[in-house]
Amino acid sequence: MSKQSLSDLHGNVEPLDPIWQSVRSEAEKIASNEPALASFVFATVLNHQQLDQAVCHRLAQQLEQSDVDRGLLRQTFDEALLENPQLGNAFRADLSAVFERDPACSRYVEPLLYFKGVHALQTQRLAHVLWRDGRKDFAFYLQSQSSKIFGIDIHPAAQIGCGVFIDHGHAIVVGETAVIGNNVSILHNVTLGGTGKAAGDRHPKIGDHVLIGAGAKILGDITIGCGSRVAAGSVVLKDVPPKTTVAGVPAKVIGAVDCKAPELTMDHTLDSCKDLIEK
Repeated sequence: MSKQSLSDLHGNVEPLDPIWQSVRSEAEKIASNEPALASFVFATVLNHQQLDQAVCHRLAQQLEQSDVDRGLLRQTFDEALLENPQLGNAFRADLSAVFERDPACSRYVEPLLYFKGVHALQTQRLAHVLWRDGRKDFAFYLQSQSSKIFGIDIHPAAQIGCGVFIDHGHAIVVGETAVIGNNVSILHNVTLGGTGKAAGDRHPKIGDHVLIGAGAKILGDITIGCGSRVAAGSVVLKDVPPKTTVAGVPAKVIGAVDCKAPELTMDHTLDSCKDLIEK
């Protein structure tokens, strides 16, 4: 076989994308089983060649309002993707995080179509690109729309890693100077906020592999160490060491984390800390 024909062959080979292949296969089954949803599924998934395109279409579909139409939103998202192709990796990592950690999720297509935690997070990722590019008004617009539609308020300047899972996606607030690491799980009604009106760096820094329970409030420029757990309903006002479980109001250290990745186990029972809690 000649070099030219080899080049032609490689040029026709599409890159392997197992998540996208799963999404398309699952979407085809939905269209077949639920004819009433066929046009919706086709427009959202089957009409696209890549997962990135489907995500941008779904977000534009959700965020469309009379003041900024869907076409302009989609164009803006496509430009952000073209400038930052690594966003596609973040989309895939986030979908995988939901699929792996949420027992209510049995298909990759579900978070893409239905889960507002995923929609709000991907909207913030695109808004963050605009923020970095100096397009702050458009970024603020996306934040406002996302907060109104999804009930999740994440400042476009916040820095968020990959593989983040927002479970139940409701009443979450993330401040401007907050930083969230890779592979973090956050439940509903969590606040990563400040402690006053001071300007500057004033919001929490969440390390990798952290699990934050429902209703937790983490306030101020403090650090939650890698691999730690914050129990539901806790108010955290001080730094948390790595691999540590904290609970209470105000939160106190109640034990060590006895697993490598608490964000994967999603264990909120604190059984390993039972003796310390009773004391």
